[in-house]
Amino acid sequence: MRLAGRIDLLTRPWVWSYLGALLVWLAAIAFTHGYGAGGMLTAALALAVFCVITGVAQMFVITLGPGNVDLSLPANIGLASAVAMKVMHGSDSLIAAGLLAALGSGIGIGIGNYLLIRLLRIPPIIATLSASFIIQSTGISYGRGLQIKPPPGFAAFTTAQTAGIPLLAIGTAVFTVGAGILLHRTIFGRSVLAIGQNPRAAWLAGIAVERVRCATYVLSGALGGISGALLAGYFRGSSLEIGDEYLLASIACVVIGGTSVSGGKANVPGLWGAALFLVLLLTMLNTFGVSAGIRLLVTGFVIIAVIIAAGGQKPLR
Repeated sequence: MRLAGRIDLLTRPWVWSYLGALLVWLAAIAFTHGYGAGGMLTAALALAVFCVITGVAQMFVITLGPGNVDLSLPANIGLASAVAMKVMHGSDSLIAAGLLAALGSGIGIGIGNYLLIRLLRIPPIIATLSASFIIQSTGISYGRGLQIKPPPGFAAFTTAQTAGIPLLAIGTAVFTVGAGILLHRTIFGRSVLAIGQNPRAAWLAGIAVERVRCATYVLSGALGGISGALLAGYFRGSSLEIGDEYLLASIACVVIGGTSVSGGKANVPGLWGAALFLVLLLTMLNTFGVSAGIRLLVTGFVIIAVIIAAGGQKPLR
């Protein structure tokens, strides 16, 4: 029984992301002869936070079924970073107001995405891509010449550590536990899974399909807004390009983490393994002096490999 349990565990794609992260970390340590091993892991945890948050946002959307993906996340993050910094205006007393403004910006984008999908009857991938151009244009007008640093207290919080573990990583770990509960233990989460498995069957079962879809895109938008504010604090300022790398990273985390691209099946713990694997892989490639183009190419091949490996695991329809 114990051996069968171990074999079953190793057949789960998301388990390999943790093993991959460990192997990449060990390879990087071997290359640097052990120098900075602890610091590398701390930095990886800090950067993995943003991959996990955006990964959770993308995971809920992708779980809705084929064709559902939020391509507006990078533009959402960029605009929210500018909104948050402008509202905070470098004052610790305005941190809460800035976070609420970023959250409101993200929620508005989530609602806009759903309305494009619902009212115009266009595929989500086209709707969210179109929305990203509108958001980018808004961000350019709103954030042009914006050079406001985050409040000292907010910047310190985003980089604070305890026993070598970033506080943001601890907070995000708690957040992912909550996301897992939301997904598997609430009516909303189970409705998302049911819609991803078979939308018509979910509707016949009495699930308010469109209401759940709307809430899912709003959730994704809200998490994108919060990510923008946190990234601006971590990198000491806003930028319209600050979220660009999180389109590929969020999708990669979802796929590598064990969520089915066919919908109806999601895995929250796998997001952490996937995020650490990606961050450590990119860190190692940077250490080797690999160009940005090659790093993106490697990430793309990793995603393809995982999809092929998990190709036989499709949700019941």
